[in-house]
Amino acid sequence: MTAARVSIQTQDFDLSTEIAALRAGDARVGAVCSFVGTVRDRNEGDAVSSMELEHYPGMTEKSIEAIIDKAVARFGIFGARVIHRIGLMQPMEQIVLVAVTSAHRGKSFEACEYIMDYLKSEAPFWKKEQTGQGARWVDARVSDEQALARWATP
Repeated sequence: MTAARVSIQTQDFDLSTEIAALRAGDARVGAVCSFVGTVRDRNEGDAVSSMELEHYPGMTEKSIEAIIDKAVARFGIFGARVIHRIGLMQPMEQIVLVAVTSAHRGKSFEACEYIMDYLKSEAPFWKKEQTGQGARWVDARVSDEQALARWATP
């Protein structure tokens, strides 16, 4: 059985366990690149006490699978693993993992960033922060949109 490439879950994840599973049995792997995103305690100058993430079940997984397929085709990576948490989280908790394997580091770095740029800008997740001023929904930043735009093919 092939390991899942995408998991949307409420529970935390262990980076070393996920990386070991992604690399398991693939002697072609010469590089592993990973990114772990965490809940910050500040955003837009305000203290953040918690963040709640929601998603569109089924659509979210399908969307992320499609971007992994594009990363495989574009960068020639061997494997990818994306875990995105949902539910209520506190500052310092892990939100997201993107990990990729390839023959060489350059393609792993590029593919990891490519997938993460997509997740920040277009994946169907909704984030709500709790601040001292109350709850607010978080939109993608202009910088996130710019980061994604650089991957557009002419």
